[in-house]
Amino acid sequence: MPVLEKGRVLLSVTGFHPQRWHELLSAEREVVTEPAGAADPSIAYAVVWKHKPNLLSKLPNLRAIFSIGAGVDHIFNDPGLPDVPIVKVVADNLTQYMTEYVVWRVLDHHRQGALYRHQQQKKIWHEPQQRPASDISVGIMGLGTLGRAAASVLLSLGFCVNGWSRTARPMEGVTTYAGDNGLIPFLNATDILVVLLPLTPTTQGIINYGLIKELRRRNGLGGAVLINAGRGRLQKDDDIARALDEGVLKEASLDVFEVEPLPKTSPLWSHPKVYVTPHAAATSDPNHLVPIMLAQMSALERGEPLQNTVDRAAGY
Repeated sequence: MPVLEKGRVLLSVTGFHPQRWHELLSAEREVVTEPAGAADPSIAYAVVWKHKPNLLSKLPNLRAIFSIGAGVDHIFNDPGLPDVPIVKVVADNLTQYMTEYVVWRVLDHHRQGALYRHQQQKKIWHEPQQRPASDISVGIMGLGTLGRAAASVLLSLGFCVNGWSRTARPMEGVTTYAGDNGLIPFLNATDILVVLLPLTPTTQGIINYGLIKELRRRNGLGGAVLINAGRGRLQKDDDIARALDEGVLKEASLDVFEVEPLPKTSPLWSHPKVYVTPHAAATSDPNHLVPIMLAQMSALERGEPLQNTVDRAAGY
């Protein structure tokens, strides 16, 4: 494969300030925030988050698209998406952040954090019965890099861990299920459901009332628990509220929502059984991610293959 010339980078992001990304990319590359015309031949790479539709469609020399965040559904939303490789974010610090979030929320529900916070407000001195972690099954939907890292730490803490994925993904110490046939058995064996799935046409809205009611509820927690740190449109917010109100769910920790920012009118803000965080479980840090992107660009120009590319057929 011939060595490629060093290409310019198009940085196109919405929803946050791109200054730090621009500074770090500019250390090694010429960076622009708008192409010089729809068919700018100088653009070799695009670093994006919710970019404008059709922005990339006519760039003749575009070699790869890099997503700033862990999700890539925002890229697939572009009706003019060109047929070039899409690179996912895979970084140790992002995995660490997500593992911390998942373990924090699992432990908070397991150790009855909501009850103790209520008791503190009411000045109640009461110690409820505490079950060991080995009595609790944590089920992780999505056994990719993030799911497997969280599963490993939860296993080390003594929890029983189940895993579900679209296709079989065996993992030592984890009871794994796969596909449509494995979904209900997985849910029936799960007390705390952790959702780390990618958003695709087949997973959109998957966390609905019908799925939630299949979770196991006769356990040491006193009811099923939902933790979603994946993508907001995986869930139906109204179905979660209904499940909580009807006692189908005991509690929920939600980092993502159908509409973000979460509207002030949403009942989830003030629901006594919900813990809300503002899509902060694993924030993309340019100090860690930009060097990985730059290294991939340089490797591609040397004739080496890109790493962590998206499977377009699967959508992630």
